Amino acid sequence: MRYIFYFEGAYKSPESHQTSITANINNKQLVQLLAEILTLMAVMNKKISTIITDVVQASSFDTMSDLAAPLRPKRKKVWVDYFVQFRWILVIFVVLPISWTLYFLTYLGDVKSERKSFKQRQKEHEENVKKVVARLKQRNASKDGLVCTARKPWIAVGMRNVDYKRARHFEVDLSAFRNIIEIDKERMIARVEPLVNMGQITRVTVPMNLALAVVAELDDLTVGGLINGYGIEGSSHIYGLFSDTVVAYEIVLADGRVVRATKDNEFSDLFYTIPWSQGTLGLLVCAEIKLIPIKEYMKLTYKPAVGNLKDLAQAYVDSFTPRDGDQDNPEKVPDFVEGMVYSATEGVFMTGRYASKEEAKKKGNVINSVGWWFKPWFYQHAQTALKKGEFVEYIPTREYYHRHTRCLYWEGKLILPFGDQFWFRFLLGCMMPPKVSLLKATQGEAIRNYYHEMHVIQDMLIPLYKVGDALDFIHKEMEVYPLWLCPHKLFKFPYKTMIYPEAGFELHRRQGDTSYAQMYTDVGVYYAPGPVLRGEVFDGAGAVRTMESWLIENHGYQPQYAVSELDEKSFWRMFDAGLYENCRKKYGAVGTFMSVYYKSKKGRKTEKEVQEAEQAHLETPIAEVDDDEDDQPAD
Repeated sequence: MRYIFYFEGAYKSPESHQTSITANINNKQLVQLLAEILTLMAVMNKKISTIITDVVQASSFDTMSDLAAPLRPKRKKVWVDYFVQFRWILVIFVVLPISWTLYFLTYLGDVKSERKSFKQRQKEHEENVKKVVARLKQRNASKDGLVCTARKPWIAVGMRNVDYKRARHFEVDLSAFRNIIEIDKERMIARVEPLVNMGQITRVTVPMNLALAVVAELDDLTVGGLINGYGIEGSSHIYGLFSDTVVAYEIVLADGRVVRATKDNEFSDLFYTIPWSQGTLGLLVCAEIKLIPIKEYMKLTYKPAVGNLKDLAQAYVDSFTPRDGDQDNPEKVPDFVEGMVYSATEGVFMTGRYASKEEAKKKGNVINSVGWWFKPWFYQHAQTALKKGEFVEYIPTREYYHRHTRCLYWEGKLILPFGDQFWFRFLLGCMMPPKVSLLKATQGEAIRNYYHEMHVIQDMLIPLYKVGDALDFIHKEMEVYPLWLCPHKLFKFPYKTMIYPEAGFELHRRQGDTSYAQMYTDVGVYYAPGPVLRGEVFDGAGAVRTMESWLIENHGYQPQYAVSELDEKSFWRMFDAGLYENCRKKYGAVGTFMSVYYKSKKGRKTEKEVQEAEQAHLETPIAEVDDDEDDQPAD
């Protein structure tokens, strides 16, 4: 087994050969194996100078020579390295047990809620909304701070520090809003409160052969976060982002009014402005979300691809976009799409279609229940296609939806370097994953800043035809692998929203585009960069700034759950401010809720800074609308 070093901790290279510790474990060998693992972790501290230069395999393709990243100066070790190196001890003995307990208690609470009648849930919802309205009316605008939820900063799944809550603020408690109010099979609508998470929804809907049109992969992701922020899944190439599947929002405005916003009522402008607004227009208390019919299994095809990054990009595009432009034809377009690029020369692209239980259980078909705690992590299972070639298997639908939960995509490898080993999966895999909120709660500011510099968790939303350029850029600037690829439609709406397609895309449609939506793709960058793995100097903040500039130049977007280095001017170059600023003034959000830029801005915010920023909003707009018609409905 070959090891490279992450913060002087172990990381098993995806391309590594098995040579040292046997994978065949029996009961007699288990104690000895545990001792070997602990000894190995201790020895690693003496091998800090070890450099493994094959994190990204040397390519035999001529065009890859331009992508070779120069070696950088070696980084001096600091005290935080020691903490990160042995953080797995804290995770195993503290974080995992507490996480499992919280998961279990939450499950019991969810089951109790599900057993209530619709009338009971509706009555509780109405009472909780009245409490929110009453709380807002208690606020003294001249004395109290801006309105924020009472949710603790470390509870959020996002990577931002939520520094804005360190200033004086007026808290409104939304913790009671975690119920599925109704599953309406006739209207094919789910009415849910903002703290309902994906695991909770699929546990209720999948047995009915129903699901949200877009189901984000991680169990703990909440409806409110996916709407106010950003959410995507392998079905987004059909349905768009998570917020695009919402048909109505119930919002408590700054003055205490409760409104229901839809795309065709008097609050249509508010309806189109809620997504990406980070809760800065009002308090979301309920959403009505589109449901679709599903089947019991996902028929998943794994297709390996080898070549340079441009070749991998084209293989990804071809996996779900017909070259004849017939993008709306369900016979030509799969139900689910996902890609994983494992190195500068290798990737695996998966396409899925819903399948019945009868089809899945036909003789000769392979059923793989990837959700069992002892199963290999999904990204590593998919990687086997590079050795054995294309293959097909059937995965239970709910297990497929949450395939990345146990290992948090591949971040689990950094948190627990040996977490993918069979002995760990068999003994402790049932406790995975550690709750992100607890991981954040057990790290101080110094540790957070360390991760911001030495680790990347970013998503880049870009036009699909630029995916090859994006892969080149990431390789040169960060060398992060694996990379996650997931396409999504970016719709042309009656209003110009914060994110919008390229002008005129419908006149010169490219592969994947339609007359009403431009095909974009998410490039998920989640891992330690190559220079960090080699023990070299790496400027994390500088790399993020370079990435943000690249996105602006290429009409891309950066989801604001991640750490952002954007200044205010650059932020409003990336996003459109016209409709957003008009709605903030129209619905009284200015002076009550913090602006979206200031809420996502990195760094500590004092009360004075907050007040000055809000005063600036009252006096002058952040960005002038280029055209008066930009924030008006299209004819």
